[in-house]
Amino acid sequence: MTTTASAPAAVSTPQARSARRGTVLVLVSATGFGMSAVFAKQAYAAGFNVPTMLAGRFALAAVLLWAVVAWRRAPLPRGRALAVSVGLGAVGYALQAGFYFGALARIDASLTALLLYAYPALVTVLAIALRRERPDRRRLAALACSAAGMLLMLGAGGVGGSVATGGVLLALGAAVAYALYLTVSAGLPAGADIFAVTAVVCASAAVSLAATGLATGSLHAPHQVSGWLWIVLLAVVSTVIPIAGMFVGVRDVGASAAAILSCAEPAVTVATTALVFGERLSPAQALGGLAVLASVAVLQLRRRVVAAPVAAAAEVSCDVPSPAAGDEHVRETPRTPRRRGGAARWGLRPLRPGGVGSRPVGAGRTVRVERPVTRGGAHPGAETDRGPRHRRGAGG
Repeated sequence: MTTTASAPAAVSTPQARSARRGTVLVLVSATGFGMSAVFAKQAYAAGFNVPTMLAGRFALAAVLLWAVVAWRRAPLPRGRALAVSVGLGAVGYALQAGFYFGALARIDASLTALLLYAYPALVTVLAIALRRERPDRRRLAALACSAAGMLLMLGAGGVGGSVATGGVLLALGAAVAYALYLTVSAGLPAGADIFAVTAVVCASAAVSLAATGLATGSLHAPHQVSGWLWIVLLAVVSTVIPIAGMFVGVRDVGASAAAILSCAEPAVTVATTALVFGERLSPAQALGGLAVLASVAVLQLRRRVVAAPVAAAAEVSCDVPSPAAGDEHVRETPRTPRRRGGAARWGLRPLRPGGVGSRPVGAGRTVRVERPVTRGGAHPGAETDRGPRHRRGAGG
């Protein structure tokens, strides 16, 4: 009886600590992304326009990300993967960021952030249209919830007039662009490193936005030199740190939980813009925003597989949702992870042969990552083989 009671505690305690760490990191990531609206509006007040601000943001973020790639010695994307990554940055992410921050210059940041969160429903629509997913009751319920929320937000007061209408269209355009971005990025190779792909995406977006600004004559220095501080904060706090936080956090809590925790992002935007700029949502807009965020949670629901009872308490079987799987769960036998210190503990150590393989997705938001697998001759601190590899899901 003593062995039966103590064995699960020895297994679950490190997992609980890992889950808490992952939750904190995902929430830090969502907070960083959510604060981008405040930094952008402050940059506008300092004399920046959208093309100059975004070109500076992505250029600085690319420099920092390339430094991380060099330190980790991550393999760079090649061939088709490189071409897709460049296209995602130069076209997809550049359009999404241009639409989103253009909307911030016209309408309240809280409404812009909530309208952007129509993208999970749009990704589901695209997945159904491409026959990657089936239109089951859960997905249809989520789409209906998101549509009702959008109608509440757009039907409420405060979005009339040509300027506001243009801002709403830009915010919805950002949601469409991001949904297309995620759908295309789902086709990247599973072994591509997330930091290397994101560095290519940010560099391509910086070049694309700078070239567009030069061609249109819209690039210019701000009226206040202090405005560069907001660009630095936008690149570091709202780009690089959130990408790293999401990358590490999703390994601890899984992609589904990370997607639900990421709903804190618009909540952070609403709270910070209310405190700094006094923006307020109407009751109908707030209710619509909650409906849109609820649809994200519904989309991430997974069917739980009941674990079969086992005789030995020291080897407990449980259902662990695979970050790379669709609606299925892969049954694993939990083991006590080895202690790792320093950069290795946070998943940011330099890559070695047989090291980390990551599943890239959109620009540092929800990521899908395989756990490191090292067979034979593992270096100190490396994780050992945890059994069968997870199947990759059909959806984006």
